[in-house]
Amino acid sequence: MENLILESKTFTIFGYEIAWYGVIIAFGMLMGVICAVVICKTKKYDINMPVTLALYALPLAIIGARIYYCALHGVSDFWQIFRIWDGGMAIYGGVIGGFLGVALACKIHKYSLLQACDLAAPCLLLGQAIGRIGCYFGGCCYGIETTNEALMRFPLSVQIMTENGLEWHLATFFYEAFFNLIGFAVLMILTYKVKKRGVVTASYLMIYGSVRAVLEYFRDPSESLMLGNTGIKASMLLSIILVIVGIVVLTLAIYFDKKRGVNEQL
Repeated sequence: MENLILESKTFTIFGYEIAWYGVIIAFGMLMGVICAVVICKTKKYDINMPVTLALYALPLAIIGARIYYCALHGVSDFWQIFRIWDGGMAIYGGVIGGFLGVALACKIHKYSLLQACDLAAPCLLLGQAIGRIGCYFGGCCYGIETTNEALMRFPLSVQIMTENGLEWHLATFFYEAFFNLIGFAVLMILTYKVKKRGVVTASYLMIYGSVRAVLEYFRDPSESLMLGNTGIKASMLLSIILVIVGIVVLTLAIYFDKKRGVNEQL
């Protein structure tokens, strides 16, 4: 079997060592912003909205991703939180931080929060799809070990160096990237076909929450953040909560849209 372990997770420019993982994450963020600009142009939204939201959301997303990771890893040294270059960030923390940034931007610049979230949702899922590919280069977020020879091939599985030597593990990061791209396509269709505000946001919560909850089941325990000593995977629990919140948001969006329609008829 071919050895698929990367020889290097970094490359060097002008004497500086750059992590491939960070480059791919940054590329995903850039593509998300570009996607938002395209949506704003075609739907006649404020063309300044994507950059404005990004200026608030991206820094808070990075901070949130780091704090979330450190909190669940039990990092006691406060200053260690700021050592982002040492590695250790979590997507869900980034989503939470990014949402707070969007909410703050909407408050300051008088944007509609639901419209901003509907704009950001497909762009976020696109960025997450690209970012998950970075996990391959980072050598993280892989799935459980597989002994099924039919699965011992790239990209269904990847080889990981462990204490026991080389092992084949499910490439759950690729699975997530694939399903996130499908989810991105669905959200883009909804963006242009559905006028009810909140539907795209609710769909993101349900789609990503469902995908992540299922894949967390197959993720290697050593690569999952746990809730203390409970043995419960934090991301799986949060994913289930997101699905529930998504259902509630969708129900409310449909309810208020119907109520508004009745009032207009009266």
